[in-house]
Amino acid sequence: MKKLNLLFIGILSMSTVYAQEISDVLRYSQSEIHGTARFRAMSGAFGALGGDLSAVSLNPAGSVVFNQSHAAITGSVVGTDNTTEYFNNYTNSNESKFQINQGGAAFIFRNNDRSSEWSKFALSFNYERTNNHNSSWTARGLNDTQDPDFSNSVASYFFDYADGKRLVDISALPDETISQAYRNIGDEFGFAHQQGFLGYESYILDPEFDDDENTAYFSNVEPGNFNHNYTYIASGYSSKMSFNLATQYKNVLSLGLNLNSHFMRYDRATILLEDNNNVGSYVNSIDFRNNLTSRAAGFSFQLGAIVKLTPELRAGLTYDSPTWYSVDEETSQSVSTVRDEVNGPESILIAPGILNVYPRYNLQSPSRFTGSLAYVFAKRGILSFNYSNTNYSKTKLTPTYDPFFADQNDIMSNTFTNASTYRIGAEYKIKQISLRGGYRFEESPYLNQTTVGDLTGYSFGIGFNFGNFRLDLAYDRAERDSQNNLYNLNFGTAPSANVNTENQNFTFTLAFNI
Repeated sequence: MKKLNLLFIGILSMSTVYAQEISDVLRYSQSEIHGTARFRAMSGAFGALGGDLSAVSLNPAGSVVFNQSHAAITGSVVGTDNTTEYFNNYTNSNESKFQINQGGAAFIFRNNDRSSEWSKFALSFNYERTNNHNSSWTARGLNDTQDPDFSNSVASYFFDYADGKRLVDISALPDETISQAYRNIGDEFGFAHQQGFLGYESYILDPEFDDDENTAYFSNVEPGNFNHNYTYIASGYSSKMSFNLATQYKNVLSLGLNLNSHFMRYDRATILLEDNNNVGSYVNSIDFRNNLTSRAAGFSFQLGAIVKLTPELRAGLTYDSPTWYSVDEETSQSVSTVRDEVNGPESILIAPGILNVYPRYNLQSPSRFTGSLAYVFAKRGILSFNYSNTNYSKTKLTPTYDPFFADQNDIMSNTFTNASTYRIGAEYKIKQISLRGGYRFEESPYLNQTTVGDLTGYSFGIGFNFGNFRLDLAYDRAERDSQNNLYNLNFGTAPSANVNTENQNFTFTLAFNI
């Protein structure tokens, strides 16, 4: 596949990508509860506890709570169930996958200098998945809306981008192939012109006047009812490698630092099939396909503290810095149509076979504070609570002095909002067996609270302690609703599908002292 490096049109192309797909930007700022089975069984409410490698990823002071050096490895069966509603038609899709999502070790060093009040030091490293991007869903239904402000045909997408552009700038020259024209238009004008080109060359649009300077177009798809069949397929993950240093003062105060390397890969394919029998429609069928590949690497740090207020009551505080990402993205697309000719239906496929490679950009996710309380009932049990707050409206594309980035940051500051997360976890020990449970609630990062809704989840698990060896098992489930546009418009309202997503995970951890 040929590659198109859009060096000359970075601002034009990216304005389309980000203004319409800020949900992709949000993906870099969010994380799920992953890691060890004990951590997941208590819904991640470990900020004031420590003594668990995933807890160290939450609060870096937690590594020094270990009494001796410790290692763990975790595997999970990750399941996603999506129920989609589109114009009162429901579809369901589910998938599951096994993955190794955590591995690490903590090395404890005791201070033999009895005159020092710094009793222990810890050095640890931990790898874990922080988000799972594997998901698929399908929206099927008859879009019969009569709202004049509602654009219920994908033809409006192509019209949106073609309107106001010269015909010569969105069409193939007499000596150009489709691939050459798509590439040259992208080089000279950018993404928006490429969309107008796809609409014109596939007969979805025609010019008002057959003249190179024409800038007005009409749609060959008449208003009415439309059968839509939309498929969304995504894969990938986010992960974090943490390098940790921690120390303990007088067995009362623990302090820690994490240096984190972040990695993200995300692949998405969408297929929109649209059919109509509307009177006067020249084009009766449209097949529009898009592919996106994202790769990112980033850095962040964390500062944490755990203090014993009493022998039973502990408090924790963590500061998560912003994560500074460098992001690379690539896209490809095609469109095919069936039109009603005198001699019968005729079809055309516009498949440029060009990979659009966009200039690398930088993204800064928002910082976060987490406060925690935990009560330890002697050696019988634990009750723990975490509260964290993230202001997603502070998500930034950088450098901020760039006019385009400044505009996108304004859009995100008016779209995203401040969101709180609450986690409660408990553990009860019966000899060598530990019973665990947890609950969490995460507020929507969107100001409208409907594009992505609130998340609720619960968890439970069991642990078996064999002395220097431990086996932990956990089950956790989380659910949230979202609205997903079938395509994106600069003007008007595009149809959207309501998706209810349930994530269910079965996790096991093998942990041992070293």
